Parts: sequence; structure tokens; C-alpha cells
Amino acid sequence: MMNKTDTIVITGAAGFIGSYLTGFLNREGFENLYLVDDFSIASKTNNLKGKKYLAKIHREQFFEWLKTHPESIRYMFHLGARTDTTEMNYEVHKKWNLEYSKDVWEYCVENKIPLLYASSAATYGNGEHGYSDNSDIVSQLKPLNPYGVSKNEFDIWVLDQKKTPPFWAGVKFFNVFGPNEYHKGRMASVIFHAYHQLLESGTVKLFRSHHKDYKDGEQMRDFVYVKDVAKMCTWLMQQQPGSGLYNIGSGKARSFNDLVKAIFSALDREPNISYIDTPEDIRDKYQYFTEADMQKIKKAGFTESPASLEDSVKEYVTEYLQSNSYF
Repeated sequence: MMNKTDTIVITGAAGFIGSYLTGFLNREGFENLYLVDDFSIASKTNNLKGKKYLAKIHREQFFEWLKTHPESIRYMFHLGARTDTTEMNYEVHKKWNLEYSKDVWEYCVENKIPLLYASSAATYGNGEHGYSDNSDIVSQLKPLNPYGVSKNEFDIWVLDQKKTPPFWAGVKFFNVFGPNEYHKGRMASVIFHAYHQLLESGTVKLFRSHHKDYKDGEQMRDFVYVKDVAKMCTWLMQQQPGSGLYNIGSGKARSFNDLVKAIFSALDREPNISYIDTPEDIRDKYQYFTEADMQKIKKAGFTESPASLEDSVKEYVTEYLQSNSYF
């Protein structure tokens, strides 16, 4: 159980989920935080505005910093990664998502530090083997891009390790949305882009279906609000159930049409949706369905149900997007 005085490291702390988790922990009374990231990126600056922490450490200097700071790190949230799914150079992903993560793991092993690290639902590829966080299927998974490959390669490596931290959880994030994603550009959530499309044109364009089993806009994803993500990650570290991989999603697939209708509803507007062809260069790698199997974390004791898509979208739109606010 984490105490308010414990020192906690969060890597990727200036990013979307990392900065939200920082704010979430602050609100829970945790302020002894060491934040690790590349803090030179101006578009991320506001993500940490008003947050309370002990120090910021550049990701390139992190391991040297650990050598010269003997004070004990009690917990590690390793969320830092190269997350651009359109970056096709595997070496980039290998450096940050595989090799860097191995160094984090080994430090936690040596110093007996509980570790929660970010895996990804991108590891599931087209879902040929389902969306269960069962470690037995990890070596069979076929991710669709180098980002997903790098995340899966680290999961495979972790599962092969004889020496482990006292507790570890590899969390597979599904389609996360919410405040503090302003800096993500094209990698921001569909909700973020749809909201701005709606404001600019009064309509939202979605990809047309090129699959006989799905109507236009009825492609489905497991959309999960970042608030629920922070709750689940914090719970895992607080309770430390059995170590392993854990899905972090809503557990319920919803269509893009549902998603966009929720945005129109939050703004008290009638839905106005049109459809465009899915670009050919991504058409053969396009996922038509994802849904997190949430049985493992539920059986471990996490019983809180995530907020509905409609309620989450309404909060995001009215409390954050409309005022360009941060959490």
C-alpha cells in the first residue's frame, strides 16, 4: 500500500496519460514524485502546470541520476514510450519501448521496486487470438505496426525473466481519451479530432467501412476515459495483486457512430456525420473491432465500473475541450 510520503517515479510524465496520472496522484495526496521525460517539447509544458513534484529528470539522464541519488525510490510507473503508430522505423521503437524498458525493469529488480509499465492493446493486432490478457497467448500475437511489435517484444521478454520486481504489472491500454492530449497532433483520440471537426464545419467525417460485416461508422473500439485508466493503474500499484499483464479498457466495444453522437449530444446539437474512404495505405491494417477482456483485473478485486462512454465524452467536452483546460 502506497503511503503519502513514499517517493514515486513516473516516466513519460509530460505526456498524456503520465501527466494525468501525476495530477491524479496529487489529488490523492501524493506529492513526492520524480517526473521523467523529454521536457524540451514546448507543446507538453501545460500538461504539468500546477502539478506538485520533487524534480524533473530528462529521460536521457535518468539512469545516471539514479546512481547519484541514493534515496530510495519506492514505486515506479513506467509510462514513457515512443507511441507514434505511424513511425515505421522499428529501431526508434526498439530504443525507447524495448531497450529503455529493459533497463527500467532491471533497476526495479535490483532495488526491489514494484513496477507498473505501459504495454498496449496494439499488441493484439487484428484480434485473431482475442483480447484476453492471458500471458499464454503473448508469443502468438501479431501486432500490425512496429509500435505494437516493440510493446509485444517487451512483454515476451518480461515473461521470460527469472528475476522480477516484488510486484509488476504490464498494462495494456486500449483507446484512451481525455484531457492533456492536446499535444498529440494526429495521434490524439478520435474524440479530440471529431470535436474540432464539428466546431469548424458542423459535421464529422468518419472512415467508411470496407468490411462486409460492418456498416459505415459501425467499426467498434474499446474507448476508455483517462480518469478510469488512472484509477486502475493506481489501484494495481496500491493493492499489488498477482503480477502479470492486465488489460486497461472499458470492457465494452462501442461504435464510432456512438462516439460521435455523444459529442453532438454534449454540445446539444443534432448529429451530422458523413463518411470518407479509409486511406488505402492503412486499409489492410485497419482494426474493425477491439474489446478488452476485463476479467483478470475484476477477479483481482477491482470492482469499480468505468464511466459510460456518453458520460465520459460529456465531461471531456464540457469541462476540458470547450475551455481548453488541463487536468
